[in-house]
Amino acid sequence: MVEAMYYYSGLCSSPRLVYHTSTETTPWTMPTGPEAYRQLKELHPVFSHKLNVVWMTDLGPRVCRLLDFQGVLWRSIDVVHFIKVGEGEAVGPIVFWIGVTAKSLLGEDAHTLANGCLDLLKEFGITDVEVDPPTPTLGLSIAAQATPHAEGTSSIYLTKGRKSKKVLLVTARHVLFPPNDRPNINYAHTNTSAPRRNVLLGTKAFNNFLDSIKIRIGQHSIMVECHERQIEKLQVRVAGEDKEDIEKATKQLEKAQQLLDDAREAIQALEEFYNASKKNAGIKGFTEDYAVVKLNSSKIKDTFKGNMIDLGMNILQDEFTLKMSPHIDAAPSFEYLDDCLLPLHDLISEDFMHKPDMLDHNGESCLLVIKNGNATGVTIGCATGIFSYIHKYFSNNTHQTSTEWAILPYNNKLGAFSTCSDSGSIIVDSLGHIGGILTGGAGKTVSSDITYATPFFWLLLRIKKNGFPHTHLYPVMASCANNYGQ
Repeated sequence: MVEAMYYYSGLCSSPRLVYHTSTETTPWTMPTGPEAYRQLKELHPVFSHKLNVVWMTDLGPRVCRLLDFQGVLWRSIDVVHFIKVGEGEAVGPIVFWIGVTAKSLLGEDAHTLANGCLDLLKEFGITDVEVDPPTPTLGLSIAAQATPHAEGTSSIYLTKGRKSKKVLLVTARHVLFPPNDRPNINYAHTNTSAPRRNVLLGTKAFNNFLDSIKIRIGQHSIMVECHERQIEKLQVRVAGEDKEDIEKATKQLEKAQQLLDDAREAIQALEEFYNASKKNAGIKGFTEDYAVVKLNSSKIKDTFKGNMIDLGMNILQDEFTLKMSPHIDAAPSFEYLDDCLLPLHDLISEDFMHKPDMLDHNGESCLLVIKNGNATGVTIGCATGIFSYIHKYFSNNTHQTSTEWAILPYNNKLGAFSTCSDSGSIIVDSLGHIGGILTGGAGKTVSSDITYATPFFWLLLRIKKNGFPHTHLYPVMASCANNYGQ
């Protein structure tokens, strides 16, 4: 009982352990003594391992079929490594981390399941992997006009063709069509007789957006007062008799006057922007299968910058740069621009997801990624090199299995990569190459231990196949001839 509660201490949602195959070989012991404490763990991605070769083509599907055959109500299968928080030391071998429905798997059944997985691994000559079935877990905000309470995050802008001026927005389908206990059903607004599904800027995010404008106005107002007081003092010095001080004060006065003028102009521009934003809050359109939304072109102004992520100021620029370039001997690949905007272009290929060329502080392969979500804002995470499997059950006794790109928290201190209402966020690497769209997560609480995304290299092909054959990223990608190409 105590092991079940504390085995995963350190993870964002503190999931409960049901069983793990190392129980018999290396049993868990309760910390004792006056200085006893729990050993905190955090998740670590897996790249260079035999599993990478056989997982998607053979082993992974067989594990899914094994769980289904044994009647296990499983939710997710992830391949991860656990390390000690603050030490970087691995805690045991690589782990098959299997999420199951709460209170659905008894210890004896878990033992049978775990050892069945081990037998499969042995068929592939893999003996350095454990099996853990834990009780799981369970940018711009947008929402359907019919369900404004169910907010998510906008993802990426597309354009229908190189000569088309129509702009499309992609997000997770369940953001606009909240789950209703049945599998996804295709929806398309293709003619005027079909019902329109209007999409609006989310209430929460829009109010936050307006508040942020007012805060900026307040900040500039404070600076106006400071510059005015400074100018009054400088004017007294300019009227003095010390020629050297007069010359120095005159230059300072010119600079202060320019700063005052800039602040007043900024206030005027922000006030106009605030009033215009309150009048033009909506983004309307239609959805297609995986939530492709046609934007209202009348709302798109010349100042529209397209696909960019606002990195904000939650993480300081120098800290952000260091986190995105963890290997001290490697040249930084991430550049934090002065305007805090990261332009997006090109795609991360499937091959690069499995075999990135980035190294972490220990010299091991890693793929660091960024997202800006409606709920948690800008966060940094670690993508995994082995795709996960997700299982969803519906009230009509049907279920679906899908493959997902998994993202782990950067470390124990930074916390979860995502939580509720972050669905639809675009996930990119340090160079602004597009990886995937955030679709959900695994965790016992609203904060996810593991975030799942649909890879964009696959999704863009699906969008092209289903009604948008000439679709490409907006603005037009400059080049695809590199490691990240389509």
